[in-house]
Amino acid sequence: ITIESRICAIHGNTDPAAFEDEILSAKEQGDSVGGVIEVVAYGCPAGLGDPVFSKLDAAIAGAMMGIGAVKGVEIGEGFTAARMFGSEMNDPIRTTGFASNHAGGILGGISTGEAIVVRLAVKPTPSISIPQQTLDTDGNETTISIQGRHDPCIVPRVLVVAECMLALVLMDALLMQETLSGFME
Repeated sequence: ITIESRICAIHGNTDPAAFEDEILSAKEQGDSVGGVIEVVAYGCPAGLGDPVFSKLDAAIAGAMMGIGAVKGVEIGEGFTAARMFGSEMNDPIRTTGFASNHAGGILGGISTGEAIVVRLAVKPTPSISIPQQTLDTDGNETTISIQGRHDPCIVPRVLVVAECMLALVLMDALLMQETLSGFME
């Protein structure tokens, strides 16, 4: 299994040439930006997971949501699928394999053998230099200014963590399958 990742967007901008400018602009303003990353596992065997209690997509989503600053997870077409017809979303099986991979390599909680495609929404860091509204310990409205170093964007850091989390989930699924059926022989 090979895992790769990439940044898809920073602050809504999908042009990789503009990512650094988006981050530097936020930094200059004392603010922060989030983004979207994609993590893909190639070469994962078909049959990992379970249709009910140990769904592979549920395990992946749970692991990814455990990463700090991750606020959303989609597998395959994810939220785009909500705007598609069933005839568009279906992944027809051909003699040469699947005609598409809209499901992101997982159907019914079980891996299909296609690439497992996961996208994550990463929020901007909350510790910024711009004054922010909050409540004090007595419940009164107040303004705070956070001093010190601030990360204008942690999206690039999340890439490595997400790759590792996907590797852990897939290895766990492989070991579970081996335990249950001698799958790796």
